[in-house]
Parts: sequence; C-alpha cells; structure tokens
Amino acid sequence: MSARAQTVRLTPARHRALAGFAKSYGLSEYAMLARVVDAGLAALVHGAGNQIDNREIVSELASVSTRIVDVERMLDRALFTACAAYCYARHAALGARTTDEAVTAEINAAYDRQRRRAQEGRE
Repeated sequence: MSARAQTVRLTPARHRALAGFAKSYGLSEYAMLARVVDAGLAALVHGAGNQIDNREIVSELASVSTRIVDVERMLDRALFTACAAYCYARHAALGARTTDEAVTAEINAAYDRQRRRAQEGRE
C-alpha cells in the first residue's frame, strides 16, 4: 500500500503546539504531524486505553462500603469504651458510692450525648 498526501489546515494555536512538540522531540513539524495523525487514528480505532469496567468500579465501591461499616462499628465501640472509662474514673475520683445501674445510665447518657454531637457536625 502506498502513502497518500493530504493537506492539513491548523489553527495558529495548534500549529504552535505542533511546532513545540516537534522541537521537544527533535523532529521536523512534518514528521511530528505524521506521529500525531498516527496516534490519533490509533486512539480512535482502539479506544483511548483508559476504559474502566463499570463492574470493577461497583465491586470496589462495595468493598470500600463494607470496610467503612466495619470502621464505623469499631469507632462506635471505642466511643462507648471511652465514655465508660470516663464515667468510672469520674466516680472513682469523686469517691461517690453509686450502683452499677447508676453508672451504666451515666455511661449510656454520655455515649448518646457524644453521638448526637457527632450527628450535629454532619448537618
């Protein structure tokens, strides 16, 4: 198969870009234009090469979602543990004689208070 000659009209901006690329690659403008045409046709025929499979995206999002749920559970337990430690330490420091039921109620109140404060931060 033989090569064919074509006339290409470029805007001044595209000509400057082509000339800049030709200079950086050490090619003539004509040789650079041939490379640009070859690369452009290859991209049209074979695609840009950056095609992302939607199933892969959905799979990764599901995986991330599952991990986030696990992290939320762990943080929730850490918050409850911190509230319990605070309430027990507070009662010990005050020397107050209270029942476990009273301390448990305070722990739950502190936990609920912190959860509400976290929700307020999102709104």
